Amino acid sequence: MKFNLISNKITEIDVDTIILSIFMSDDTTNGLMHDVDLALNGSISEILSRGDHKGKLREVTEIYTNGQIPADRVILVGLGPEKDFNENSIRHAAAAAAIRARQLGARKIASIIHGVEKSQLSANDTVRAATEGTILSLYVFEKYKSENKFDSVESMSFIENKDIESDYLLSGIEQGKIISNAVQLARDLVNEPPNVCTPAFLAEQAMQIDDDANTNVSILTEPEIEDLNMGAFLSVGRGSTRKPRFIVIEYNKKLLDKVQPLVLVGKAITFDTGGYSLKSASGMSTMKADMAGGAAVIGALQAASKLKVPYPVIGLIPATENMVSGTASHPSDVVSASNGKTIEIVNTDAEGRLILADALVYAAQYNPKHVIDLATLTGSAVIALGEGSAAALFTNETSLAEQLLTSSESSGERIWRMPLYPEYTDWMKASNVADLRNSTNKSDTGIGTSAAFLQEFTEGYSWAHIDIAPMAFLSGSGVIKRLGPAGATGFGVRLLSHLMIEYAN
Repeated sequence: MKFNLISNKITEIDVDTIILSIFMSDDTTNGLMHDVDLALNGSISEILSRGDHKGKLREVTEIYTNGQIPADRVILVGLGPEKDFNENSIRHAAAAAAIRARQLGARKIASIIHGVEKSQLSANDTVRAATEGTILSLYVFEKYKSENKFDSVESMSFIENKDIESDYLLSGIEQGKIISNAVQLARDLVNEPPNVCTPAFLAEQAMQIDDDANTNVSILTEPEIEDLNMGAFLSVGRGSTRKPRFIVIEYNKKLLDKVQPLVLVGKAITFDTGGYSLKSASGMSTMKADMAGGAAVIGALQAASKLKVPYPVIGLIPATENMVSGTASHPSDVVSASNGKTIEIVNTDAEGRLILADALVYAAQYNPKHVIDLATLTGSAVIALGEGSAAALFTNETSLAEQLLTSSESSGERIWRMPLYPEYTDWMKASNVADLRNSTNKSDTGIGTSAAFLQEFTEGYSWAHIDIAPMAFLSGSGVIKRLGPAGATGFGVRLLSHLMIEYAN
């Protein structure tokens, strides 16, 4: 899909569809909408005066032009109340309009820059959000279908505002494309079936971003992982015939001597049966998505490279399967992590924290500014926050929490800070045979114990854990409106990309 700017008079643009956005309090007396309304003999004014379009967020109404202007149709899309307007309003309005345009068979679309004249947002942020909303909403995963259900929208043109420099708008479009393409990469990886997306396959895909002089990807195999004494990580994959991989992505490595890096760690269980603590059939049905954290980190590192983030960013992805066999870990096994701490495996389905433990220890060698891990870690996070509502944030540093919450607002990927109470750590240390246990097997201890376990492997640096289980893979109609179809969301890529942009600034 091509994106560009056009400076033609709006009523003379030769496209299939023109998209006009409107606040709930708007009328047609000013701006480009007024020009279109005049050309259509007051059709827009009449629709608004009758209350047929109220400007509610994502509300769409199409108007056929009957040859009065070159465009075949005009789509009105609501921005919601002006007082609530933000970047996410733009994403969702752009998404709703793009989806409707595709349903109507449009190939070439032109849009005004949503809300730029009535908000405190910069034109760069505004057009970036519109680009993200358009691309992400039109995503489909049809790789394994014999017939494609959807035709493609070929181009999106933003109508240039004479008061805004073109270079500024083009920069916003480019950022939006980079971030969205990185999200699409993460979505594709999660949507792949588990017989395809194995640890080796995930490593191969990560290698594809090693095409930049500033990015280096290394793949550690099982013997190399053993040499690092990553006993916790290796214990999870013992039951699988598919061997683990430890994926290390280093962007701007040459700056490590001068600048502390941002280190991103992603859980990548390419399929999770639960091991001997076997999941139910229904609980296992979406477990190909248990590598969504790793996919998000791969996408974020691609974005870092394309955005030319001016500091080092490191991605660490431990990738393995959690299967049942004669060699699989047993409940009550004791293993040693790479920092020497011993762990009693109470529950083999609490495996994500085991692979993350060794990856978090590995992160310390980079002398990181911050370490952020993303993981589909607990069903408790879904219960606590609700499917499709927000991811759970735990951190040992308030300033990092503030940065992440700011990026959450701008990216539209919601996170909610949760507590790390001392008793959570006490519960995880209550093993009779080891330094830690990987689970309490008690439902009343909640999601904080998983984060408390991880914290035991984060000595010496600022760290945040984001449990993306409520957000990574969504289905059904009962969840909050999302930018894209059911299935993989690519959650975390936008959050981390906006963090990297804002941190750079």
